[in-house]
Amino acid sequence: MMRVFVAVEILEDNVISAILDFQSKIKIKAKPVLPQNLHFTLQFLGETSEDNVEKIRHALKSIEFSKFKINFQGVGAFPSIRSPRVIWIGVDADGGNFLKQLASKVEKVLLPLGFSQDKPFKSHITVFRIKNKVNNVSKELKKFEFNDFGSQLISTIKLKQSILTPQGPLYSDIEVIRAI
Repeated sequence: MMRVFVAVEILEDNVISAILDFQSKIKIKAKPVLPQNLHFTLQFLGETSEDNVEKIRHALKSIEFSKFKINFQGVGAFPSIRSPRVIWIGVDADGGNFLKQLASKVEKVLLPLGFSQDKPFKSHITVFRIKNKVNNVSKELKKFEFNDFGSQLISTIKLKQSILTPQGPLYSDIEVIRAI
C-alpha cells in the first residue's frame, strides 16, 4: 500500500523565499511546512495498492492542460482563524480558477477508479500545521492580508507518494504530467 496524492508543486525560488520570510515573521506555535513540501493538493487519494497506483498513473497521463500563471497572495486559516489547524497562502482569482479546472480534470479521470474529492477544491498552499490549540491568529495574519508572494508558471502536475515520519512527511514523485 502507498499513500498518494496529486499535486502542483511550488518550485519558483522567489515564491519559496517569500513564503520562508512569512513563516519566519509569524509568531505562533506551529510547525512550518518545509520548502520542498510546498504544494497545492489537487486530490488526496490516500492509501492505495500498487496495482491501483498503476491505473492512476495511466489515467492521469490522459489529462491535457496548458501552462498557466498563478500569483500567490492572501493568507488564511482552516477551519477558522479563531481556532486554526492550518495556515495557508492563497492565489489570485484567475490562477485559482485554473487550479480548480485542473483539480476537476484530475477528479474526472480518477472517478472511474473509485476516487472522488472528499471536499470542494480550495486553491491554497499549507504553510503551517498546528497540532495544539492556539489563540486567534487574525492579528498576526492581518499584517500579511495583502502580501504578494510572487508568481509561478504552472506546467506540471505530479502523482506523489507520501511517507509519514516523526520528522514530517517525505514526498517523492511517482509520475509527472506536463502541460501541452
